[in-house]
Amino acid sequence: MTNVLPPASVDDEIYSCLNLDSPRSFFLFAGAGSGKTRSLVEVLKRFREHNLHRLQVNAQQIAIITYTNAACEEIKRRLEFDPTFSVSTIHSFTWKLIKPHQNDIRELLRVKLQAEIAKLEEAQSKGRDGTKAAADRPRQIASKQKRLDSLDSIRKFSYDPNGENTGKDSLNHAEVIGMTAEMLTNRPLLQKILIRKYPILLVDESQDTKKELVEALFTVQASHKKQFSMGLFGDVMQRIYNDGKENLGEGLPEDWLTPKKVYNYRCPRRVVRLINRIREDVDQNLQQPANDKEGFVRLFIADVRGGVDKALFENSVCKEMAKITGDALWIEDKGSKKTLTLEHHMAARRGGFSSFFEPLYEVDKIKTSLLDGTHACVTFFSERVLPLFSSLKSGNRFEISRILNKHSPLISSEHLQKSTNPKADLAKAKNGVDSLHALWNKTADPTLVTVLREVHRSGLFRLPELLAVIAAREEEKYNEPESEDDLDPIIDAWDKALKARFSEFIAYVQYISDESGFGTHQGIKGLEFPRVMVVLDDEEARGFLFSYEKLFGAKPLTATDQRNQREGKETGIDRTRRLFYVTCSRAEDSLAVIAYTNEPDEVNKTAVNRGWFDEEEIILLTTTKKSE
Repeated sequence: MTNVLPPASVDDEIYSCLNLDSPRSFFLFAGAGSGKTRSLVEVLKRFREHNLHRLQVNAQQIAIITYTNAACEEIKRRLEFDPTFSVSTIHSFTWKLIKPHQNDIRELLRVKLQAEIAKLEEAQSKGRDGTKAAADRPRQIASKQKRLDSLDSIRKFSYDPNGENTGKDSLNHAEVIGMTAEMLTNRPLLQKILIRKYPILLVDESQDTKKELVEALFTVQASHKKQFSMGLFGDVMQRIYNDGKENLGEGLPEDWLTPKKVYNYRCPRRVVRLINRIREDVDQNLQQPANDKEGFVRLFIADVRGGVDKALFENSVCKEMAKITGDALWIEDKGSKKTLTLEHHMAARRGGFSSFFEPLYEVDKIKTSLLDGTHACVTFFSERVLPLFSSLKSGNRFEISRILNKHSPLISSEHLQKSTNPKADLAKAKNGVDSLHALWNKTADPTLVTVLREVHRSGLFRLPELLAVIAAREEEKYNEPESEDDLDPIIDAWDKALKARFSEFIAYVQYISDESGFGTHQGIKGLEFPRVMVVLDDEEARGFLFSYEKLFGAKPLTATDQRNQREGKETGIDRTRRLFYVTCSRAEDSLAVIAYTNEPDEVNKTAVNRGWFDEEEIILLTTTKKSE
């Protein structure tokens, strides 16, 4: 049974679970602005007072896994950088856990590579000759076979949770997570090592932690209930990555506790009422406002049937919000409000990087690593090429030298020690830099594939396997694919994305680094802003995985939507509702929601009937037709 307790009692209940002699596990519901981090820190400080000596004697720590490096640093700071607590991202934690088990890593990687090679060989035998995929597969097979053949010669595998992993001994992010899940599930020894070192494991943002890893941790907990406490902090309504575990918090073992933090300390009362209404069709985990401020919420509906200049309309909204709230910062300073989009396509189009982003975002297997910037092909450009380009542009010779010394195989210490002519190798590296720099001669803006081919030609940096396959292609025409065996969706997506200009990639990096003028549900995880503008626009967002117009009743459900609802499967409406909740719940003072629609009356009616907005809070501004 779910426990609804006052704030202090919730902390007491969490603390009661962290009993080294009689541990219990729990799932803490922590909605938007609930002070989750404060509770986490206060409970851990209290635990430290009574258990520090025991942990030290047994060489044990409390493990806290959170989602971003920034969140890690914040928790470490609040815990006064006490080594009693091992605070890390999921990638850092998993690598620390499996890193000592090099032989297990080797054998799991061997099985994985053998399976991938067999799959490629089967596809090659069935596919049509002369297609792009048929030309690529032998290179992919050769690359994987080379890696497979080198396994026994690798003394120690390497992995950087925060960087690019392209060396022959490197593992990528997905491999580390996958291996950890596999080993925790099927290797009792690793389970014992985990609970011996970390008798308590707390997982922040657990709804977005990789599904396979969460399930593996459940396996560990079930097998070691008397020695191990696992605490999950989260809110399924704030799940924003599709590879997180669905419905986390439901169907938990009977001996798990399920306390709730019901107070919202971030949002004004009016915003709390709105987000409660948004989620009440999903669950009854409703919040109570801890803020005395009433705040402001408005829905601006833009009828787009006659055309609309969206920049002018949004400027009009800001002026109207300034009048309604008496807050001149809505119009005086662009940086004083945060514009949030419900979908990345929209931000990509507005930010000018859609040619790069959209082909990749269509592929489920790479979507999450595209959004957090960890995909190996992304980091090749973002952590090698872009820093070098920026240093060349500014004439920073020291930084150019540092980048090459750290990343270029042409002048690595290992290479130069074996070289018969180090001077010639240094000259080759310099020529490679000069040739790359020449691509931006005068006002040129080269495509990513042009940059890729030049790096491949010079050997200036190592290429990730996928990019190496593309760069090695001869420029020739290929036969059209006739079946799925003639296609590789991931390579096809990168082929399209690499046609984008380098300036688009720069805009994309600014976006995922939250340095652009737009934010999304991913980019604003855990953040809050005084003035928030949420823009709903299916046309710009392309309505691929999300549809606010279906959520607002402006479009009917498809047959697939209806079937998924009957079968209890997730629908686009479910995803859209969650993201609408997340974006609205960022507002500390005032919230403006803009809905671009062909059915303004339906949007208006649904907004009122569902109790999301009162009639006087809905405004239909005169729209200005976009100039041709």
